[in-house]
Amino acid sequence: MKKLLIALATATLATAALAEYPEKPVTVVVPFAAGGPTDKVARDLADALRKQLKQPVIIENVGGAGGTLGAAKVAKASPDGYTVLLHHIGMATSPALYRKLPYDTLNDFEYVGMVNEVPMTLVGRSTLPANNMAELRKWIDANKGKINLANAGLGAASHLCGLLFQQSVGVDMTTVPYKGTAPAMTDLLGGQVDLMCDQTTNTTQQIESGKIKAFAVTTPKRLAMPSLAKLPTLDESGLKGFAVSIWHGMYAPKGTPKAVIDKLNGAMRAALKDPEFAKHQEALGAVIVTDARLGGAEHKKFVESEIAKWGPAIKAAGQYAD
Repeated sequence: MKKLLIALATATLATAALAEYPEKPVTVVVPFAAGGPTDKVARDLADALRKQLKQPVIIENVGGAGGTLGAAKVAKASPDGYTVLLHHIGMATSPALYRKLPYDTLNDFEYVGMVNEVPMTLVGRSTLPANNMAELRKWIDANKGKINLANAGLGAASHLCGLLFQQSVGVDMTTVPYKGTAPAMTDLLGGQVDLMCDQTTNTTQQIESGKIKAFAVTTPKRLAMPSLAKLPTLDESGLKGFAVSIWHGMYAPKGTPKAVIDKLNGAMRAALKDPEFAKHQEALGAVIVTDARLGGAEHKKFVESEIAKWGPAIKAAGQYAD
């Protein structure tokens, strides 16, 4: 009887603690440097989450190793809901990119839900002779072995999109990795590289200013953004089935109580409806998720499908990180 009473008392205290969650600041780990696209999304989301959780929401940037250092930190954190991860498509591509990943993407996290999807654009230096996709395809075929394709580093969104683009057109290009999007864009603007495939969060301003040429978007449908609405999709330009978007999701350490995950998910869903958050996401060209992937279970299924999609493409290219 005594053991039963103790167990009941412990369960009661745990339930009360969960009911009061959160009682202190919540830290959102961003596995990339401050100022980048994922960091921008995280900071906008944190502003909206504060209103829902009634506690400070702190952003902690833990960059390095293509996002794996920050993800590993959260995987090893206390499963109490006070340390969570905001990560992008790297959650699905890291298992193929890294031979010794310090965590298991599908089994070391509790999936909270998916936040948004960011379209990508295929862009080129302003001096390229091509002005549309048909002309670009001809130029690529005529310049095999001479084309430079920039990216923001191994595992970056631009690297993944560029990898898929090369495979789709059947032409190997000289990939030029940079330490981030900013230096890659600087060299594209300067004409040192020919092409890049990157997120609208990084390319829209330069496209609008006419400093780079835009050829197509990577989404299944054309974008609603006024400045990019006339751009064709790569699918309709002859690369059938080409579809790449950079999504973001929220995760907690494995073992975080379901009641806490439910509170985080509820706060996230409400935050995504916040007018200020929606305004900022629209300005970035991001699309807020409204379907079943808002839930942890469906988001996990989606990540599993992304792992199945990207794994073979990465392995076929033989591009790994130690």
